[in-house]
Amino acid sequence: MTFRTSGPFPPLILDDIRGAQKMLSGVARTTGMEGSRYLSSLVGAPVHLKCENLQRTGSFKLRGAYVRIAGLSPVERAAGVVAASAGNHAQGVALASSLLGVRSTVFMPVGAPLPKVAATRDYGAEVRLHGHVVDETLAAAQEYAEETGAVFIHPFDHPDVIAGQGTVGLEILEQCPEVRTVVVGIGGGGLAAGIAVAVKALRPDVRIVGVQAAGAAAFPPSLSAGHPVALGSVQTMADGIKVGRPGDLTFPLVQELVDEVRTVSEDELSSALLLCLERAKMVVEPAGAIPVAALLSDPDAFRGPVVAVLSGGNVDPLLIQRILTHGMVAAGRYLSLRLRLTDRPGALAAMLTTLSVADANVLDIQHVRTDPRLGLTEAEVELHLETKGPEHCEEVAAALRAAGYLVRS
Repeated sequence: MTFRTSGPFPPLILDDIRGAQKMLSGVARTTGMEGSRYLSSLVGAPVHLKCENLQRTGSFKLRGAYVRIAGLSPVERAAGVVAASAGNHAQGVALASSLLGVRSTVFMPVGAPLPKVAATRDYGAEVRLHGHVVDETLAAAQEYAEETGAVFIHPFDHPDVIAGQGTVGLEILEQCPEVRTVVVGIGGGGLAAGIAVAVKALRPDVRIVGVQAAGAAAFPPSLSAGHPVALGSVQTMADGIKVGRPGDLTFPLVQELVDEVRTVSEDELSSALLLCLERAKMVVEPAGAIPVAALLSDPDAFRGPVVAVLSGGNVDPLLIQRILTHGMVAAGRYLSLRLRLTDRPGALAAMLTTLSVADANVLDIQHVRTDPRLGLTEAEVELHLETKGPEHCEEVAAALRAAGYLVRS
């Protein structure tokens, strides 16, 4: 089966992806697939997690980068390669270049997380920090390519890159031959397009569902228009899929082969990341957790068995701390409230006893006595509590009211 792409390249076919799989043997890991009992119970059918977060460099990006660079001519290799990325593509290009003995220069935004910058350097690339947004970084990399003759390695919009990412699809069919739905995150579309070509060529009955963050969802308007449409702005915590325009090559493949593109909110992303950590014991970046967010938001929409692709696990520790906190808030496991009590010795201890009996964990407490709104014998307490969920929040608030406290959220 052959699928057409626009532009000056030949059509992408299944044999291209099979060739990429042979090329990647001994280079990229055949990542594992783990069942999720919790997600399976929600969907009502088996749900499996394809763990590309455990791939070398922490994401699927190594696959496409290696295939692209390995396909360069000796003259092109001698000129070196250049890329622009905030993280995953940078590391994939850096390692692939080192393995192939090619000099690499990677442009990264000035604010790129330090662990990702350090990892890219450790994989052998020369890192240049330029620009504060990806568009500025990309322009600098392309200018460098024009000035030096280095080959620009696009993060998603090249047949070799798409073919490399498509090897994930071949592995899914090998590891879960009974699969009926594949759920995959979409940024520029390279991974979704590659998986779709591989899966639809061998199993046209399998449903492919792409997922985008609502604040960076360029594919829905592009599919409606029939051609790639650039967004005016993109806002999402999922840096790995924070792309404002579909690729010229990836768009027609997604248009033809991906059955549906869904969107999820930032709250749903946070909850999914928290679930991956707590239930699946997987450290996953927001872009990698987005298929799980789609399953959580509408579990009845997916025909099982389902394979959800965890595309990456490169997340900055400081970001994951904020995201997990946000995820716990979204899941109803944090409770913030204020209450008034009589300002007398032992009053605060009595209130804390009530919270202890209600099994709420106090994270932070502020005790105010000097507010002019308070009566002479009153004090106000602002509480931040960790709870077991929305129902427990109601139980804690009810216990405080039963003890005689005036509770305000």
